[in-house]
Amino acid sequence: MKSDETPNMTSLIGVFDVIYRHMKLIIITTLIVLFATGFTTFFVISPKYESTTELLVNRKLSTDLQSAQFQQVQADVQMISTYKDIITSPAVLNTVMKKVRDYPESPTSSENLAKSISISNQQNSQVFSVSAKSANKNTAALIANETARVFKSKVGKIMNIDNVSIVSTATPSSKPYSPKKVLSLLAGLVVGLVLGISLAFIREVSDNTVTNEEFLKNMGWVNLGQVSEMDNKKNSHQKE
Repeated sequence: MKSDETPNMTSLIGVFDVIYRHMKLIIITTLIVLFATGFTTFFVISPKYESTTELLVNRKLSTDLQSAQFQQVQADVQMISTYKDIITSPAVLNTVMKKVRDYPESPTSSENLAKSISISNQQNSQVFSVSAKSANKNTAALIANETARVFKSKVGKIMNIDNVSIVSTATPSSKPYSPKKVLSLLAGLVVGLVLGISLAFIREVSDNTVTNEEFLKNMGWVNLGQVSEMDNKKNSHQKE
């Protein structure tokens, strides 16, 4: 039964009063959303794996240009953006695609292959990383390594570079990078709480149960009388 006083939901006490009286609804809603999130995270979403290989492109200098080595290093760093474009070009990806297409969870086209590959590098570093993502951890490592190998074999012809080194090869990752289970569960908990509290306030606002005379005045209605609550035990004794 609702209390005789309607809470003022604009005050902090009124807010906590609404939350307290609808605590069961909030808890049930939170548990439902948390369960749905956990089920989707653990049983519906396929895990994604990522593997990374590292490359170093260091153009050789002639003897008379050894004094310009620093400028050459800076130029090599700036060239990494060009290498990124070459790696994601059809000249490289079409060859990689032929090597990996028969493996589990491999991309179905060069366009999908390009989306599964990312290239990054640290600031002022000549080493850059090629990362590949796949639902199969072995395929992810294979794509990364094949991409690095094909780039190494083709970049020399494209840009007349003959000093490309694979610093480290990709290995299958034992842990998926996605989904992030802990973050997903925390997000489900927060969403469930927010949804439950929102439903509590919606229920409170839409509840037109008459609780006191002030409610009637606000609605413009006339109070025709009051009926007091009777004790069932006392009423049964009177009948006897």
